[in-house]
Amino acid sequence: MKILRMTFAAAAFAGATAFAAPGFTGSAWAHAFLDHAAPSVGSTSQGAPGELTLSFTQNIVAAFSGVSVTSAAGASIPAGKTRVDSSDPATLHVSLGRKLAPGTYVVHWHVVSVDTHHTSGSYKFTIAP
Repeated sequence: MKILRMTFAAAAFAGATAFAAPGFTGSAWAHAFLDHAAPSVGSTSQGAPGELTLSFTQNIVAAFSGVSVTSAAGASIPAGKTRVDSSDPATLHVSLGRKLAPGTYVVHWHVVSVDTHHTSGSYKFTIAP
């Protein structure tokens, strides 16, 4: 009998919490992670991009987010101010200050999502000779 009551109590609690916040989706508690980018993660392209585009899994706060680029050797690549896409607040754009020479580059990013969580990461792409 005691086990039956505990099982019923657990089921009632689970059911109540599932409907506690109408319209709530689980993504409201998620962090913003890199979903895709241009140039793509690990890609090799023939032409040098003039801009980087990074799209995340959640909307981000521009004031607390940024992108920097370095060569594979660690030399800093000049870049413009990071800006959030006005039509897609989950996407960042950053223009590059110069044409990239053939080689491998590392993109370092950090963002604060609208749920106030900070995430960061990096990825590489290559410009073919």
